[in-house]
Amino acid sequence: MASPKETIGRAEGFEGAVAGLSLADVIQLNSTSRFSGCISVQYGTSQGLIFFRDGDVVHAEQGTRTGAEAFFDIMEWRTGRFSVQPNVATTGRTIQMSAQHLLMEAHRVIDERRAGRGTGAAQAEGEGEAESWLARLRRIPGLAYAVVITKDGQCVDDPSYEAETLAGQAGYLSLVAARLGNIFRAGQAQAALVNGAERHVLLLVGKGNSLAVLVHGNADVGAVEAEVRKVLAAARG
Repeated sequence: MASPKETIGRAEGFEGAVAGLSLADVIQLNSTSRFSGCISVQYGTSQGLIFFRDGDVVHAEQGTRTGAEAFFDIMEWRTGRFSVQPNVATTGRTIQMSAQHLLMEAHRVIDERRAGRGTGAAQAEGEGEAESWLARLRRIPGLAYAVVITKDGQCVDDPSYEAETLAGQAGYLSLVAARLGNIFRAGQAQAALVNGAERHVLLLVGKGNSLAVLVHGNADVGAVEAEVRKVLAAARG
């Protein structure tokens, strides 16, 4: 097998970013289209490689790590550039999970890592309370991601691909909810929900900031919302 790092320089492919799409979205699109090849992700001086075979993520490399742990490291990067390389392949397989399951597991692992770092910072500096409740929120079964957004649609302390994408979706949902509230003379919307086959988007509007929540399509969105409100109530209390 040719070394991926030797082959990748010769391969043709798309480089950069797709407007409105996160790296997770690109992975899902390649999975749906049964793509075979490699996604190379550049983050500063670090490089990560994610290999596909007929839409399945079969292998990943980052630094000295391979397999799922390397994939989680790559997904944790907040910024970077990627290039899709259809001519790069690997004969090995270190990842057995489906792409959807792998992305869900990546969200869980990354949340746990960030929560751990937040706990350490809180002990050292007496801070980190907001990150703690948000980390608890993201561990709710069925919840894919959650982010706090300001009235002008900006993410609060989360510049990741996932947060920016979700904030944009929630901002549009907020505009639609406000228009419907005016049409039906119902006043300002306190919550809004879009149900989809693959995912649901829930928006809870606060007096200052709002909370945008992404829920997996096969989850009970009502049950997830109830758990979200419990965590919020506990944080306020």
